[in-house]
Order: sequence, then structure tokens, then C-alpha cells
Amino acid sequence: MGNESEFFNLYRHGFIRVAVCTPEVKVADTVFNAGETIRLARKAADRKAVFALFPELGLSAYSNDDLFQQEALLQGVLRAIERIAGETEALNLILVVGAPLQVDSRLFNCGIVLCRGRIMGVAVKSYLPNYREFYEGRQFSPAEETLAKTIRLCGQHEIPFGADLLFDVSTIRHFRFFLEMCEDVWVPIPPSSFAALAGATVIGNLSASNATIGKAEYRRSLTANQSARCVAAYLYAAAGPGESTTDLAWDGHAMIYENGNLLAESERFTDGSRMILADLDLDRLAQDRMRQTSFGRNAFTHHEALSRFRRVEMTVEPGGERLLLDREYARFPYIPTDPAMREQRCYEAYNIQVQGLSQRLKSSGIDKVVIGVSGGLD
Repeated sequence: MGNESEFFNLYRHGFIRVAVCTPEVKVADTVFNAGETIRLARKAADRKAVFALFPELGLSAYSNDDLFQQEALLQGVLRAIERIAGETEALNLILVVGAPLQVDSRLFNCGIVLCRGRIMGVAVKSYLPNYREFYEGRQFSPAEETLAKTIRLCGQHEIPFGADLLFDVSTIRHFRFFLEMCEDVWVPIPPSSFAALAGATVIGNLSASNATIGKAEYRRSLTANQSARCVAAYLYAAAGPGESTTDLAWDGHAMIYENGNLLAESERFTDGSRMILADLDLDRLAQDRMRQTSFGRNAFTHHEALSRFRRVEMTVEPGGERLLLDREYARFPYIPTDPAMREQRCYEAYNIQVQGLSQRLKSSGIDKVVIGVSGGLD
């Protein structure tokens, strides 16, 4: 019976379950924000996810403006991180939360990776938007200005710190993840492009992208294409309920893509906290990269840049109980259910055949064609 349960476990077949959370926040209320983060982390663990991603600066809220420079807020963030680490220690879950951190007299926009009560590493935002409605450069410094490679945080020493961290989960095959923050994916060459070439199969984006007309569709296109180009899973968590609306509006957009295909998406503009889940096929991603030989060639071209990544080893045990896939596969994967898309595919299939046959007849000089129709019994 035990062996049968183990066989019917998605983690035994190259899949992992991940969660993207958009918690309700209160601006500068780190106690409330930590509590909501812990609640959603427990919910994700109950659903047997091994990875949970939260939005940018979620422990403080994003819309603090110059409050980010207040010592009371920064100390509250540190207490929140320590509390989350302690109260999620029993969870079999990798937790990624956003927070402002003061390091060497500078303030950085960070993604904190926690697992089993320990801080495994701190990712730093590379590109700070300082145009139109954004002015992050007023409060934060970019990753390239970091002086330290490791930091001390919440009583832990030598915690890896920077924008060059690859987190390698050695207990799950092909599970290596990288973190970037919001604007990082909007630049011409996102940091995640190099991370994917260096081996990352899962990209997490802690975001605080505001809501404007038409922006959601652009986000979908951006993340779908980055997921496809990187042959990776791309998880996107945007800030939502509770953020200040003094200057901006927020929609709490959460998405999970796998190699360009949308697996899960949240409802936007909802009240309260939300969570989406999806089962990622890591074996498929590894196979696709192996078959696409240009992927490896591209990695070789940039081998000097890729050699600068630092690897952070970590473990998580998904458990061996019965756990079936929560993912739908189309009965006819090459035939879309949407009538318009189906019509387009039929148009392409027909004209591909016509063009191929037409060119063949022209090239061979044949001017008489015999069409044979068989009943299928011969």
C-alpha cells in the first residue's frame, strides 16, 4: 500500500506544486502583514505546495514612500522576518517574501528566502524604476551597488546576499529557482534570462506593478514570452489589497506560466488575500532544453557571465503520501477548444499542405497530377 501511495505522488514524476500569494496588507503595519503571510504560507503547505511566492515589499507594503527610511519601520520588518521564520519552521515549504533591508547604510529592495525556520538567502532588485509614477531611486539602491556578498540577519550569519543567487533544491530533481523583482523583467535583457541559462527552471517575480488600463494584458504577454524564451516556469506575484491609493491603484495580479503556457491566474481587483496554485512539470522543461540545442549554445556564448552566479544549496522533503496532479491536460492537445483558434489552426494546416505540394510540383516540373482516394481497406 505504501509503494502504491508513493507511486501516485506528483513529486515522484517530475512535478512540483507551487503557490503564488497576494495577501491583504496594511501600510507600515509589519505585525499585520507578517500574520497574513504566515496564514497564507500554512494554507499553501496544507495544499502540499513546496514553494510559495509573495509580492514585492510585502512585509512593509510597497506604498510607504519616504516611510521606508524610518528606523521604526525597518526594525519592524526585521521582527516580522524573525516571526515568520519561527512560525513556519514546521512547514515543508520554501517561502519567498518581499522586504526592505538596510545594509551598509543603504536600503535595498529584497526577496527573502526562508525554509524550515532559516533564512537561506536574500535576492536584491537590480533595476529600479524612476520614471512616470515610479521613484524607487529616491529610497532604494540597485543590486550593483551592494558591497557585501553575505549579511547578518535575525541572528544568522553569512547569509548569501545579492542579485546573483541560484537556489538549488537538491532533494527535487531539476528544481533550481531564481528571483527578480518587478522592473527586472521589463528591461530588454532581464536578469532571469541569464539565470535560466545558468540552470534555473523556476523564476519568481516579486512585483508591485500598479493597475492601469491595458497593463494586465501587457503583463501577461511579458511574462508568457519570458517564460517561453527561458524554457522555464515563471511565477508572478503583484501587490494588491490594502496598498495606498494616494498615487496608484492595485489589482493583485498573480500568474503562473510554464514555457509560455498559462497554468493559473488570479482574479484581479478582489478584496482580501488570494492564492493560486499550479503543478509544474520540471522534467518536461529539462527535456525541452535538452532538445533545443540552441539553448545550450546560448549558455556557452555567455559562459563568463553565467560563471558569476552563486549557488545556494537547500533541501525540502515533499513527502511520499498519495498526491494526485491538480492539472488538466487537453484530450486533443493539438486541437484548440476555442472556435476561433481552431479555425486558425485548420487554415494553417490546409495552407501548409497546399504550399508544400504546390512547390513540389513546380520544382519537379510535373504538370499532371493524379489524386488517388482509398477506402482504407487496401
